[in-house]
Amino acid sequence: MLRRLYDWTLSLAARPSAEIWLAVIAFVESSVFLVPADVLFLPMALAKPEKAWRYAFIATVASVLGGIAGWMLGYYAFEALAKPVLEFYGKLDAFEAMRTSVDYSTVVLLLVTSGLAHLPPIKIVTILSGVAGINIWLFIISAILARGARFYLIALLLRCYGEPIRDFIEKRLGLIAGVGAGVLIALYIAYKLLAH
Repeated sequence: MLRRLYDWTLSLAARPSAEIWLAVIAFVESSVFLVPADVLFLPMALAKPEKAWRYAFIATVASVLGGIAGWMLGYYAFEALAKPVLEFYGKLDAFEAMRTSVDYSTVVLLLVTSGLAHLPPIKIVTILSGVAGINIWLFIISAILARGARFYLIALLLRCYGEPIRDFIEKRLGLIAGVGAGVLIALYIAYKLLAH
């Protein structure tokens, strides 16, 4: 099922309505959808590199708006809406474990790492941010910085290197961003341990 969903999302890049689909996928990825917007963003930016910055802007804005929707799901409708979504994706246990073991500052850190590297998946962190009552303005600023950094970095790499960088982005950028996010989390844990 996941492969068919991935292939369908990828096929949207060739449509005249690709920009609309990019906004839709980036929006729902941040709160309920499994496939990242990168799957659509990459082929669009490679096909029309002169529009890479525009696509990054669309993806960032839609992703942040989707994140706000996820925050609202967590804040206002966790039991009625967010919990069933997490159960559907098999993420409820991970969410509950995270929910009971993190504090306010940890959630903000996770928001940044998930925005940059999908570590943990962004939909979990946006909902968790609402459940934890993270200040909505802090949430929005963090989401803009993290998601914007991700999409604009990909746009920059595609503009500078074109098709040859695609393999790197698809296979290694996530790993590099994940390692960076892991280092941030490790530094945060070390700081917390030393502070106590």
